[in-house]
Amino acid sequence: MPFDRKIAPGRGRWLAAGLGVPALLVAAFLTGQTLTPSPGPAARQAAPPTPSQPAPTDAEQATDETVPPAAPAPPGLPVVTYDPAPRGFPADPATMDTTPLTEGLHPTRRIAAYNAPGGKPLAFLAPTISGVELTMPIAERRAGWTAVLLPSANRRLAWVPPGGYDTVDLRDQIVVERRLHRLTWYRDGAAVRSWAISLGQRGQETPLGRTFILGRTPPPQDVYGGVDIFALGSVPDDPNSVPTGLRGAHIGLHSWYHDGELGKNTTNGCIRLTRTGQRELLAEVRTGSSVVVVEQLPEPPPTA
Repeated sequence: MPFDRKIAPGRGRWLAAGLGVPALLVAAFLTGQTLTPSPGPAARQAAPPTPSQPAPTDAEQATDETVPPAAPAPPGLPVVTYDPAPRGFPADPATMDTTPLTEGLHPTRRIAAYNAPGGKPLAFLAPTISGVELTMPIAERRAGWTAVLLPSANRRLAWVPPGGYDTVDLRDQIVVERRLHRLTWYRDGAAVRSWAISLGQRGQETPLGRTFILGRTPPPQDVYGGVDIFALGSVPDDPNSVPTGLRGAHIGLHSWYHDGELGKNTTNGCIRLTRTGQRELLAEVRTGSSVVVVEQLPEPPPTA
């Protein structure tokens, strides 16, 4: 039974459909609540993705090359919301790259998003999406412009010119391996903990590629096990494959009222893990942190 109720304006809440199992279709609504970074446990040494070098700042880029000017953005451009993002944004060329994205971009005012440095403005990015603070991982810098993972779209980038935003450090990353049904949380490039998970069923597979934690919400129904939910920036690859009540939904990361389906493909696209695991992620990982869904990480080379 889909959960689909509107939230009264001005309460800092917005509608977001979460994806559950076919027998009990449910949805989640995202509140205007953001995570704040908190000290995490010491990371255990493992075979992590390779940490990236700090990206040069806009000022550093500008000293080495000419910054392409930003074409004026027509005031009538759409604003990126929880609904599907406007089309025309470029594909993320490194969408399967598990190198941690260590910096996020938070608009401090409404800024235009372009399809390339010096390219065409396609939409506006606002400081919040229906009251929820928006932080997007920085994926690339080029010619003084900054590319971020686009919310409400899969495997797409948005380019923004200098100015109108703050940057924040992102220590955490979540990597999901579909073939192994495994989620691993990394901090500062080192694996902290892994959990068994359940993923999307055939035809409604959990989307591959880079995305990020868009926000969190209290559980709308008991089936979530009484634990808050992370809504991701990604959406179903085939919106028509999910039940009508979940059209326009985002992919969620959440727990369930039982753990009997871990290691299986039983959801409508969501990533489901244990309640204790979800509570730990909620306590430690801030919004804006990147999530990468791959088939399987390469095996580490054997030690001599």
